[in-house]
Amino acid sequence: MQIDMNMAGKKLTLITKPGIVVDAGALSLVHSKIKSRQAPDHGTPITLRVELVGTMMHGRVVVRPPRRTFGQWLLRRPTFLSAGD
Repeated sequence: MQIDMNMAGKKLTLITKPGIVVDAGALSLVHSKIKSRQAPDHGTPITLRVELVGTMMHGRVVVRPPRRTFGQWLLRRPTFLSAGD
């Protein structure tokens, strides 16, 4: 999947799950930054590859996994495990 973007002064947040890889190598940055906190790959096959292309001026791209619920946080469980496991 390819996302063609031309952004100025905005923030793009991509929330991913295990198996989704975001590649921002073809994205042209002008006074911008990329923060990628993708979930660790523990033998999970890549199901979707997202490629960011285009230009980003004075903005930010954030790639992160979903947040844990309060119950998951209390039990120190990762996001990708359900509460019943």
